[in-house]
Amino acid sequence: MRKLKSIGRRASVVIVLMGVSGSGKTTAGQLLAAELGWQFVDADDFHSAANVEKMRSGIPLTDADRAPWLGSLRQLITGWVATGTGAVLACSALKHSYRECLQVSPEVRIVYLKGTTQLLRERLRARVGHFMTERMLQSQLAALEEPEDALVVDIERSPAEIVAEIRAALRL
Repeated sequence: MRKLKSIGRRASVVIVLMGVSGSGKTTAGQLLAAELGWQFVDADDFHSAANVEKMRSGIPLTDADRAPWLGSLRQLITGWVATGTGAVLACSALKHSYRECLQVSPEVRIVYLKGTTQLLRERLRARVGHFMTERMLQSQLAALEEPEDALVVDIERSPAEIVAEIRAALRL
């Protein structure tokens, strides 16, 4: 894992790739982390079995369902920042309050992967073996509070182009 240097203290950059299901968070996140030699984590891996089952059944999660999940992710990010570890986290982070929970320090950068509903639907229709299906897209779009203070990246392009844009914009 590559550690970024800063003046006066050890620091890291943690990139939270956010967006609705099908926006390419995992694909772009894995590629970005690999290019930088950083750790990659998919926030989906931190959901409880009960939450996964709800989503698999087409039932949107509530804020109460998400609270322990967000707490675990906050701890993870806090650890990365404390140890100076560069990392990429793929996380829906649909609401402003969720992003505030994850924004533990200035080293945490939010990148919003944004696409059209049509493109997102097409991607989810093609997805195999994931608990989040096309039928959950509308509830995610309804819950989405688009960030005002994030790097916004259009997902129309290839994963490599998306990663190049992120790296250029964040100077990584």
